[in-house]
Amino acid sequence: MPSLAVMRVLLREVATFRRSVRVNEPDLVMDDPDKVAAYTRAGREDGVMAPVYLFHCAQICGLVKPGDRVVDLGCGPATQLAMVARLNPGAHFTGVDLSSDMLERARELLEAQQLANVDLKRGDITDLSDFEDDSVDVVFSTVALHHLPDEAALEKTFSEASRILKSDGGLYLLDFGHLKSEKSIEYFAYQYADRQPELFTLDYLYSLRAAFPLKVFKKLTRKHFPGRARVYSTFLMPFMVAVKQERSRVEVDRSVVEELRRLKALLPDYHKADLADLRTFFRLGGLKSPLLD
Repeated sequence: MPSLAVMRVLLREVATFRRSVRVNEPDLVMDDPDKVAAYTRAGREDGVMAPVYLFHCAQICGLVKPGDRVVDLGCGPATQLAMVARLNPGAHFTGVDLSSDMLERARELLEAQQLANVDLKRGDITDLSDFEDDSVDVVFSTVALHHLPDEAALEKTFSEASRILKSDGGLYLLDFGHLKSEKSIEYFAYQYADRQPELFTLDYLYSLRAAFPLKVFKKLTRKHFPGRARVYSTFLMPFMVAVKQERSRVEVDRSVVEELRRLKALLPDYHKADLADLRTFFRLGGLKSPLLD
């Protein structure tokens, strides 16, 4: 059962008719060393984002096969990328990001975890010209698309993802959705202010304000992945939106499932509650997470 505070936000979103305006983040490319450090510290696997990373890791692992070529768009400090790559050593991963400082943090993490199946590229996710048409088995992106300046840039990213992805490939594009109420945005941004650096809280706030509306994700999915991908969002309020293209005949290795469930069991109780809320709201929106059952 979702917490009372979350239920209040849900009711506010349902009852609100005025929509808050999308506002670009102050820094479209995160190169400020202090912000990069704060984001990296709070955003590691054991930080405040732990249940979110675990949920998305399970979604992505359900798409990956041994021998696959997988691309992460906007990989940042590679927390999500490293987690998925560690659980899928038989696939090869490429992380793409425009921030040199983020990529340096990513290299440090990959070296610390001794991951040999990952490489990094500095690049713009709206222009994936380094990748040939139909050359990638899985494309994913987690909580990065809101950094794009406008809908035109988001469409270029969808177009490029569609171009490089094989027709029978797997897709998972996940980001925040734009909430109606500024009060709802502030609730989620400051929900764990006592557990994270202030700069991370402010970055979270700016990210939620910069999120694209659900209707934009639906429009671009229909245009660039017609009949291939489906749009999911958290039930009644699009706090998070996922564009997913399933792959047939993906048999997830039992060891991957066991590791995902082990990580779930290690979460502190408050993170288990957050994960349960996220799973519930996405399940009610149509997106299940069987690897975490």
